[in-house]
Amino acid sequence: MTAETQYKAERESPVVEADAAGVTLSNLRKEYGDVVAVNGLSLDVEPGEFLVLLGPSGCGKSTTLRMIAGLETPTSGAVEIGEDDVTRTLPQKRDLSMVFQSYALYPHKTVRENLAFPLGKMEVGDDEKGRKIEETARLLEIDELLEKKPGQLSGGQRQRVAVGRTIIREPKAFLMDEPLSNLDARLRVNTRFEIRDLQQQLGTTTIYVTHDQEEAMSVADRIAIMEGGKLQQVGTPKEVYTEPNNEFVAGFIGNPPMNFFDVAPGPSIAFGETTTPHELEMTLPETAERAGIRPEHVHLPKYDTGRDGSHTRDLTEPFASEVAVVEPLGNAYEIEFAREETSFVARLRSLPEGVSTGSNVEVAFDRDELHAFDADGEAIR
Repeated sequence: MTAETQYKAERESPVVEADAAGVTLSNLRKEYGDVVAVNGLSLDVEPGEFLVLLGPSGCGKSTTLRMIAGLETPTSGAVEIGEDDVTRTLPQKRDLSMVFQSYALYPHKTVRENLAFPLGKMEVGDDEKGRKIEETARLLEIDELLEKKPGQLSGGQRQRVAVGRTIIREPKAFLMDEPLSNLDARLRVNTRFEIRDLQQQLGTTTIYVTHDQEEAMSVADRIAIMEGGKLQQVGTPKEVYTEPNNEFVAGFIGNPPMNFFDVAPGPSIAFGETTTPHELEMTLPETAERAGIRPEHVHLPKYDTGRDGSHTRDLTEPFASEVAVVEPLGNAYEIEFAREETSFVARLRSLPEGVSTGSNVEVAFDRDELHAFDADGEAIR
């Protein structure tokens, strides 16, 4: 928001003085015939927390949100908001507000009328209603659009109106289901930071669904990662990135994703079933079946040295690999390497002279950043 800093200074209190409530999910399960969409999900969302439900399409995150909202009835398990069990409570009695992917604005109503609609069933006088509309519009910088209709607005403006209609009625929690998916890439980035800043100002518990891991990492207090209807890990953005619980989380979080290698006795990295494994002279647990390394922790020892010529990291024994692809990203380079039957990716801040497609260079891994996984794909700490 362009006037955000000035506006914060002018305000003495937030628009919504919400009584934020925590949300507790206990062994939540949802079945559609033979399909289990959510399987035994237990999760505590703290009052005032911004929690993101993250995962690929079909993982159960939107179904979970709809059960919290009361739009879906759990097959079993419980939903609590604050101290109240609302598992069988009607949606309109849960005191929640939801932002949908499609904005869900009334096309025949003005922005003012759309913002006023949630206040219709509340005991709010005309003067108080007008004040709330004006302050909400000012907070979201749509105060000059109040007399326009949704069809006259851009996608970003319509999204702000949808958010405004959500926050104006002072709910116990905000629920947001892929709220930015209809915006272009640049506007998505701007709007997600606006939503995050707004939530911090209001202090309202927020549960936000997305499949975009970059979006989740940028706005969340904590991220709950789902796959196959099950909760895989809950943690801060830093925790799920640096300490993934399993191979799925390690591969889903990060762009480009973590590189994975089979582990052979030694321990060694196996670059193919028919080739001789490469000894890495590293310490991995005996139960390790797979090793993982993030692209930013793949190094070119010949070029990765300090000013005195020494290596700045504890690297594994280098091994030769062919440069298959060099992809410039503006502020970095992604290099895909090929060794025998295996490919992997490095992310470098600059491209050393002489490193180009088809060239052979020595590559090494940062020992301190290697991840070990057992036969079931679970992380070994």
